[in-house]
Amino acid sequence: MSTTVPSHPIRILIVDDHPVLRIGVSAIIAGQADMTVVAEATTGEEAIEQYRNVRPDVTLMDLQMPGMNGIDAITAIRREFSNARIIVLTTFAGDAQALRALKAGAVGYLLKGTVRKDLLDTIRAIHSGRRHIPPEIAQEIAFHAADDTLSEREIAVLRHVADGKANKEIAWLLDISEDTVKTHMRSLFSKLDVGDRTQAVTVALRRGIIEI
Repeated sequence: MSTTVPSHPIRILIVDDHPVLRIGVSAIIAGQADMTVVAEATTGEEAIEQYRNVRPDVTLMDLQMPGMNGIDAITAIRREFSNARIIVLTTFAGDAQALRALKAGAVGYLLKGTVRKDLLDTIRAIHSGRRHIPPEIAQEIAFHAADDTLSEREIAVLRHVADGKANKEIAWLLDISEDTVKTHMRSLFSKLDVGDRTQAVTVALRRGIIEI
């Protein structure tokens, strides 16, 4: 891939609540003549504010942050700036989470474990108008494309299951009957192709359907 220095370096906003990650990414970018870090943010709210302030060419966006998460921040930024080019930077390879980010408006997806190898080429690709999704994540998205998606209520039930709550507690918390909880459980077991609560939580976490 060409690394010809443009007349104006690629201006980058880094959004992540971990200072070590921001420092590491900044150090990688600092050695490049064709790009520069113009701002940093630690929350989704700060990301929106900084985007308005500096109007970066490319934004690197973490997904799990205190307060507003990355997907909500992507949605808000893209609503206000439809041409925003945002790369998700995350530790999670789940297809469901990746698909939510892409639907929110992200045009790139990068796992933090591959930053040293892939960050610079991904930034240049996104800046030039292309998209980037790691092959393994694209394969997972394609594999599950025909699956029935979980409803918001099923996901809410599953989050409580992940917290270790029994059906009776879940029913009380969601203001539904215990029989309704059991119906939701049977449905999500079928959709996730699992046989018990532990498997359901394990699969949902791996795919990024829920977070803990």
